[in-house]
Amino acid sequence: MIAYCGLNCSKCEAYLATRENNDRKREETARKWSKMYGADIKADQINCGGCKSNGAKFFHCDMCEIRRCSSAKGLENCAACESYICDTLAGFIKLAPEAGLALEKLRSL
Repeated sequence: MIAYCGLNCSKCEAYLATRENNDRKREETARKWSKMYGADIKADQINCGGCKSNGAKFFHCDMCEIRRCSSAKGLENCAACESYICDTLAGFIKLAPEAGLALEKLRSL
């Protein structure tokens, strides 16, 4: 499942912990992401059914500008956007280059 931004939700630690309903994985992910992003992320915040699901979202993903924009435009992902690559997406790709690679691949199809 490819998110609007190009990340693969099926490889996301929050998505996997939620799908497996695995509290140990939630705790590990919260610790890892807290350190990685300099934030105080709690295990109970590690719940996500995927970017495009109607269910639970990781709190950051629920506020994601990229998700809101693509969804409002009715796009499958940013690769289909006439404004590709916008400033918001460019900033995100700097943090997650794998997302940019996935979007480029989608654009070439």
